[in-house]
Amino acid sequence: MSGATRSDRPAGRLRRIFDRLTPSQEDLHSEELRKDAASVGCTRIQDCQDRAVVTVTGTLRTVTLRPRAGVPALEAELFDGTAPLDVVWLGRRNIAGIEPGRRIIASGRVAIQRGRPVLFNPKYELRPVGQE
Repeated sequence: MSGATRSDRPAGRLRRIFDRLTPSQEDLHSEELRKDAASVGCTRIQDCQDRAVVTVTGTLRTVTLRPRAGVPALEAELFDGTAPLDVVWLGRRNIAGIEPGRRIIASGRVAIQRGRPVLFNPKYELRPVGQE
């Protein structure tokens, strides 16, 4: 019985060491998004300043319908591998192609709300589906 336990221990230790040395899927995806942003000449979300006009790119993590002051608002969280940014389309309930997992390029003036960058009613371009 104790022999089985000893053989399990090295496998557990090796697994933990291996997990520390190899990047996670999220780390790999973040690195891919950072390279993509650099290749198309976009601003990294972590570098966005309040009231600056920027063009950012990334993957939509979430898309939610959340009314603001009684007006429908479609909100999405865009992630580029450096930080999240909220994208809000006021007066919209849905937009074809705006869905979780989709990559987009968005342009507009950044506002900082509750410590997070936000783009209201940005110009946007859907990236081809095959590039996800």
